Amino acid sequence: MDAPDPPRDGISRRDFLNGVAVGVGGALHLPRWLDTARAPDAPYPPAQTGMRGAHEGAFEALHALRDGQFWRAAPPVTETGERYDVVIVGAGLSGLAAAHYVRAARPRARILLLDNHDDFGGHAKRNEFTVGDRTLVTYGGTQSIDSPRRYSRVAMAMLDTLGVDVSRWPRDHDAALFERYGLRQATFFDRATFGRDALIAGRRRTPDRAFLDAAPLSATVRRDIERLTTTTQDPWPTLSPQDARARLATMSYRDFLLRVREVDDGVLPLYQTATHGLYGAGIDAVPAQDAHGLELPGFGGMRLGPGPGPGQNYDSIRDPGADDFYYHFPDGNATLARLLVRRLIPAAVPGTTVADSITARVRYDRLDRANAAVRLRLSAPVLRVRHVGAEPTRHVEVTYARGSRLESVRADRVVLACWHSVIPYICPELPEAQRTALDFATKVPLVYTNVLLRNWNAFVTAGVRTVIAPSGWHSYLALDQPVSRGRYTSSASPDAPIVVCCSRSPCRPGLPIREQHRVGRAELLATPFATIERTLRAEFDAMFGPSGFDASRDILAITVNRWPHGYSYQYNSLYDDFWRRGETTPCERARVPFGRITIANADAGAYAYTDGAFDQARRAVDELLSA
Repeated sequence: MDAPDPPRDGISRRDFLNGVAVGVGGALHLPRWLDTARAPDAPYPPAQTGMRGAHEGAFEALHALRDGQFWRAAPPVTETGERYDVVIVGAGLSGLAAAHYVRAARPRARILLLDNHDDFGGHAKRNEFTVGDRTLVTYGGTQSIDSPRRYSRVAMAMLDTLGVDVSRWPRDHDAALFERYGLRQATFFDRATFGRDALIAGRRRTPDRAFLDAAPLSATVRRDIERLTTTTQDPWPTLSPQDARARLATMSYRDFLLRVREVDDGVLPLYQTATHGLYGAGIDAVPAQDAHGLELPGFGGMRLGPGPGPGQNYDSIRDPGADDFYYHFPDGNATLARLLVRRLIPAAVPGTTVADSITARVRYDRLDRANAAVRLRLSAPVLRVRHVGAEPTRHVEVTYARGSRLESVRADRVVLACWHSVIPYICPELPEAQRTALDFATKVPLVYTNVLLRNWNAFVTAGVRTVIAPSGWHSYLALDQPVSRGRYTSSASPDAPIVVCCSRSPCRPGLPIREQHRVGRAELLATPFATIERTLRAEFDAMFGPSGFDASRDILAITVNRWPHGYSYQYNSLYDDFWRRGETTPCERARVPFGRITIANADAGAYAYTDGAFDQARRAVDELLSA
């Protein structure tokens, strides 16, 4: 897509440097993957704009390790002399929860958490924007306490421990705000794909006549969409509900539309990205059975029943009690990370309540203090974890990069709460079969881009709060949810600044789903911030320019949360036969304890939800302490 050059008065020079040029100076003297030091005067991590998520310095050393290059140019390892009862690799929600469970069982345990990013929380990332004397916060990754199934006792107990009351949601969320201004969902048809730019209000899942008449679609496509969304004809009247669900589990939703409902292929672009938010892939790689659970059109008249069929993804059907545990903080689940850090290192997160944690300014200088019982070391990618010695003096040596140095610490036990795909490289002594199982966990790449606007008057003029852009670089964007808690208040007037949350799932339709994730990851790492910025500005102008929007005037800041390793991979009935057959899964083989090492992270359950991260942390710690 052609786009104008960035305006000189739009994104600040700091934003540009964050997105494009960080680390160039160090590369003149050191291998890029060794120059990961965080400058002493580095900006406050949540407030940094430009390219975040997998930011510069967070992944280069690990990529060099993967490619077999790291140890060829690595400097000598310096032993720090530090000894810990437990070292936890990864300070995301699972790693922080693991530290909490260790402390609960062994209050005197000395714990070190190591993370490759410059902020804690992993995918539960916080973004901050300051306009004048006001700060707006939003999520840069995991956005809600949510799950398609009931929370386990472990996860519910964690919420209780942290003081999180999900029943507050109706009080904290101004559900009627956007309705008061008449704002609706809309679909953006772009010129390159559909022949002209058109922002049309209405839901693509249940389009009304006005939507179809205004859409730049052929008469045949409009007719097929109407037929698809209103049909009551069962295409398989002789099949039982169980057999019908089983058949749907083995065909993609794309094939269901083309071969079963026999729609024109011009219908497909409208629905291709409908599954991106949950699966990181389009309808070509998502089972039709799951599409039924997601209430996509075309299943009218089919006697499928309410329950899951063979191989069905849990995302497809919600447990009736699952909605009891929905809550969204202004910064998403970054608040959970803050609350966990406060329990582990009280001096780092001032305050005493859930509400004041939202507006607290984290003291990053307190996270890694000598002699503290719990220490959290950021910008410290772990490169090697290995057992050393024989019993009874056997221990685990953990080596990590710290700027241009390599350091090591000793631990009695280790929890690997990092991505499964990383573990075979940092812990090569694991059995080959276990390393193969770990490598199966191909993460789902994602982009969460947050755009600070001067105001949202153009959205009111357009009558829109959420936009589905089937062919856009970002396939989804929405005004941030109006959630207020304690001293934090969300934007309540169209004249006030607001954050627009955008998302993208990079994928390559037509490939097997795990290959699509690999291709998408490569695309993200090869796409600079400047390219994303230009594309985003052009798309915003195309969507809202007719309503008075001007990107050069109205966009104040952009934060791109790039997650080449985003969601945990969840098994898919189109590709993972072992799952349909009820066999032992790769994640079960991958998480087996090894010596003094146990394995956590949501990957260990192949379940991309916060409750899964807590459950796996608890299991890993129980295994660790019972060994």
